[in-house]
Amino acid sequence: MPLPKISTPTYELELPSNGETIKFRPFLVREEKLLVLALEGEDTKEISNAIKTVIKNCIISKGVKVETLPTFDIEYLFLNIRGKSVGEKVDINIICPDDGETTVPVSIDLEDIKVQKNKDHTNKIQLDDSLIMEMKYPSLDQFIKNNFDFTGSTTMDQSFELIASCISKIYNEEEVWAASDVTKKELMEFLDQMNSSQFKKIEQFFETMPKLSHEVKVKNPKTDVESTVILEGLSSFFA
Repeated sequence: MPLPKISTPTYELELPSNGETIKFRPFLVREEKLLVLALEGEDTKEISNAIKTVIKNCIISKGVKVETLPTFDIEYLFLNIRGKSVGEKVDINIICPDDGETTVPVSIDLEDIKVQKNKDHTNKIQLDDSLIMEMKYPSLDQFIKNNFDFTGSTTMDQSFELIASCISKIYNEEEVWAASDVTKKELMEFLDQMNSSQFKKIEQFFETMPKLSHEVKVKNPKTDVESTVILEGLSSFFA
């Protein structure tokens, strides 16, 4: 007689980017092993493949393309899958801002962590009187780099490549240039033409885009000073 199947609970959440409700399940042991082995190897490509496989396996809803989800959707989804898999609370050590060295243990309920949206954020960048550049959000590859890149550095070329990968289209009243119809080299050359004011608007897009964020209060046991610390990005909650 074959062994019985173990039932797996399912959950729902709304994707922050579009409000779409999707169903998911927790990690299984085999998937957690896959993640652990990939992280131990510190190979970005292996980590990317493992995370992609695990998230795809855990999403029950049909038609969700993980590769095209914005970074903040993936972070929020990964956080929730992780929470339902190994526990709703996470314990981390936070450095007290007042002295920059004392660490304080803090327990955070993962259900309290949300994607925060900036009311001044826009994905349409006015480059001049007629030309507009429409941006899309960084996706899976950038999620991997933000949270699991072990090189610890970003070059100017890599920053420009990120920006180029996030251009959706450039248009005016007469014509539209889709980024998918031009080469990466052409996009990089287009960015090189910009002045400081125009480039600042691009930086503003990334600075104000939705992000996983949570505010915690910590009290330094050495100085009795209470400070507010804002944690941003998935990696902050597993430090």
